[in-house]
Amino acid sequence: MNGTFKEKMAVAWEWIRLFFWGASFDKRMGVVRKEAYDVNDELMLLLFGDYLGIPNPVSYYMMELLPYIAKDIPGWERRMMNRQMLIAEKAGQYGFDG
Repeated sequence: MNGTFKEKMAVAWEWIRLFFWGASFDKRMGVVRKEAYDVNDELMLLLFGDYLGIPNPVSYYMMELLPYIAKDIPGWERRMMNRQMLIAEKAGQYGFDG
């Protein structure tokens, strides 16, 4: 027999702890992460919507922020192109779709 009873109990406790963490928090963290991406995408849409064809009268001033977030723009454009109906998605998320 390898290990003592105390070591086996520590391993069993670790498995139980990880099981309950994964069952309860992992799914919630995915929801929080998606909401954080959504908020970031909405900010980027507000600032740089002219890249997607949405007219923005103050886009010249928004270009001053471009050097700070240039690395995030390709991923944002990809996420925005994959999301067909942003307003419908948000309405469904909060139960406004009927």
